[in-house]
Amino acid sequence: MAAGSITRRAGLAALLGLLIAAGVAALYTWLSLSFEYSNGERAGTLQKFSRKGWICKSYEGELALYVVAGVQPEIWDFTVRDPAIAQKLSTAVGERVQLHYAEHRGIPTTCFGETGYFVDRINTIGPTPLTVTPAAR
Repeated sequence: MAAGSITRRAGLAALLGLLIAAGVAALYTWLSLSFEYSNGERAGTLQKFSRKGWICKSYEGELALYVVAGVQPEIWDFTVRDPAIAQKLSTAVGERVQLHYAEHRGIPTTCFGETGYFVDRINTIGPTPLTVTPAAR
């Protein structure tokens, strides 16, 4: 009978340890999503916007940041959590936009988005201007 109570105590201790670990993981996830590491603005041409994921679907996009005309742009990847913002972005693909974002570091899973940059505001600047290369003149 003593062996049964030891096994029962070990099972309860394991269950308690598992619950504590799950609580700590949930608290860490909440903290990483609640506090911003940084925030700011980025402007460029919205190159790609889609909804991705096997199980956890998230809105992901690419912004082409042009520094100098004729030079390959830097691509900035971002995530959108708000469906209303996602709808605005899906209609602005190919246009110049200004995006406000908040950066969250240390998110433990990609279920909340593939990047740590979460866009929360969009301002459409206008269509991307056509550039004329010297060879085309």
